[in-house]
Amino acid sequence: MSKMEEIQKICLNRGIIFPTAEIYSTISGFFDYGPVGTLLKRKFIDYWREIFVKNEDNILEMEGSIILPEKVFEASGHLKSFVDPITQCLKCKSIQRADDLIQEKTGKFVEGKSVKELTEIINNEKIKCPRCGSPLGEVKLFNLMLKTDISPVGGQTAYLRPETAQNIFTSFQRLFRVARSKLPFGVAQVGRSFRNEISPRHFIIRVREFNQVEIEMFYDPQNAGCKKFDEVKDKKIVILTREAQKKNSKPLTMTAEELLKKKIVPSEWLIYFMAKEFEFYKSLGIPEDCLRFREMLKEEIPHYSIGNYDLEINFEFGWKETVGNSIRTDHDLKNHMENSGQNMIVTTEDNRKIIAWVAEPSFGIDRTIAGILLHCFVEDKQRGWNWFKFPVKITPYPVAVFPLLNKDDIPEKAREVYNMLKKEFDVLYDDSGSIGRRYARTDEVGTIFSVTIDYDSLENDTCTVRHRDTTKQVRVKIKDLISIIKKLINEEIEFEKVGTLLK
Repeated sequence: MSKMEEIQKICLNRGIIFPTAEIYSTISGFFDYGPVGTLLKRKFIDYWREIFVKNEDNILEMEGSIILPEKVFEASGHLKSFVDPITQCLKCKSIQRADDLIQEKTGKFVEGKSVKELTEIINNEKIKCPRCGSPLGEVKLFNLMLKTDISPVGGQTAYLRPETAQNIFTSFQRLFRVARSKLPFGVAQVGRSFRNEISPRHFIIRVREFNQVEIEMFYDPQNAGCKKFDEVKDKKIVILTREAQKKNSKPLTMTAEELLKKKIVPSEWLIYFMAKEFEFYKSLGIPEDCLRFREMLKEEIPHYSIGNYDLEINFEFGWKETVGNSIRTDHDLKNHMENSGQNMIVTTEDNRKIIAWVAEPSFGIDRTIAGILLHCFVEDKQRGWNWFKFPVKITPYPVAVFPLLNKDDIPEKAREVYNMLKKEFDVLYDDSGSIGRRYARTDEVGTIFSVTIDYDSLENDTCTVRHRDTTKQVRVKIKDLISIIKKLINEEIEFEKVGTLLK
């Protein structure tokens, strides 16, 4: 069993993530988040907001509708250009995404090649249907938009949004006024998007309904400096440049300032976000050697962008985009102005009339969570069970409470402690089975601190606290528990110094 298969098994057994409507014949590419997964996702979003929104002075937030009129996507170019190459088996009629299939079978990266080139590769490499082994047909383009009809009688076409960004662009003038009519300013949005993926696969990596967090940073292209760039200029990131890809050489480690001076990324704003992303993803428990930016080749760049720099995570099946960083220029605002007839021009502080440019970091929440699950997963033969070493910021349940025995007023005392703690933290309560089994269950969902109530708790109002990572235990006063756990979460004190260390 592969590591990811073992992770999926735990996700199913512990209510983290599971297929949607699985009691029926399910449609692939849809997943539900259970109690543990919901908290993990929510805490990731809260942590992301802390770093990318609350720590900034000029980033607003909004929440837009997931269904938008057809005209929005005509203007944005998605109806024409939001496509993937597909090929169909001539016998069983199953449909495969052509570029992914070629990469899986040959190891060749072919994203961005024409349908003619992809067809030739399939024929030359003698690639067959992965389901039945029969020949494949010619490669064609397939639009990924999910369509719906509005009104009781139909006739008004709309689409489920494939990205959260268009709500921001169509509301630009209102948002600009809220931002006191000054550039630069950003708008962040957390929400769901939908893509009619040809062949969903790899658990929550490639799905049809997914969660995103995006920022659209609007700026004057003639005055495009980022005032906070000095904060990140010396930060090092790993990047696979176009030149390195063509030479089949290794990624480079460069500072943010070097990226700008060498014009590998020609936008201070985008480099600023990229530098923050690299540090952020390392803090999620993903090792630096499993992270890299990849500069998209010219033939890969989306229709709305002049430059894309994907933050990729290394999974068992290879590197996969998790954050898309784009220089969208004035593409969206200009096209919406032309198609809607509404003015998107703004006046700069020096009285120039411009259409703002946009730098966009777009984060895939589900793919990020998949990366966290993979790289925080600990296969532990010594303990006899596997567990998740989630960072404290995103741990679903940081605390668990156990009564040592279910008798002699110990459960009542444990409930009292549980009710006290859950006013401040997300807390698990477990009174079933041996204490070892309870440690195993809480380790499996990443709980860091396990509080056990015993006979001494009844006598002197103390308890034991076990640390997930080291399994060491300390004895502390129950009245100090909230303060101690807060300090541990904020990394203000070492675990072994919070109380009496038990042998």
